[in-house]
Amino acid sequence: MLLGTFAPKLDDKGRVILPAKFWDEFSGGLVMTRGVDRCVFVYSEREFEKVHERMSTAPVTTKEGRDYIRLFLSGATQEIPDKQRRVTVPSMLREYAGLDRELTMIGAGTRAEIWDTAAWNEFYAATESGYAAADGEVIAGLF
Repeated sequence: MLLGTFAPKLDDKGRVILPAKFWDEFSGGLVMTRGVDRCVFVYSEREFEKVHERMSTAPVTTKEGRDYIRLFLSGATQEIPDKQRRVTVPSMLREYAGLDRELTMIGAGTRAEIWDTAAWNEFYAATESGYAAADGEVIAGLF
């Protein structure tokens, strides 16, 4: 399971060092793709196969379903980290997520997310205050 918040830097070649706590999950290879909220989703190859399998069972009869699958998969790229735990974030994904030198990488359970730090801080501030004010269950049966 991928957990925690980390602050890696993007180097001049578009590479990021994976947090040590994520290394076991991603050492054999990973898949990056467009996430929601302008971040990059990072899956282990094994987990991405599960996501793709679930997607392939979705009906292609709705425009929204077709469009989501197209956008999600067309942005996907397989990467293998080097011996220094660095992985290249493709330029298309860097542009999509507005990634510059300062990054925030979070563990989101079955995936990691890479955010521009300013965008993450803005998202966190806006979302946390709304979450704290919620008067009902956000995830049914959790609390």
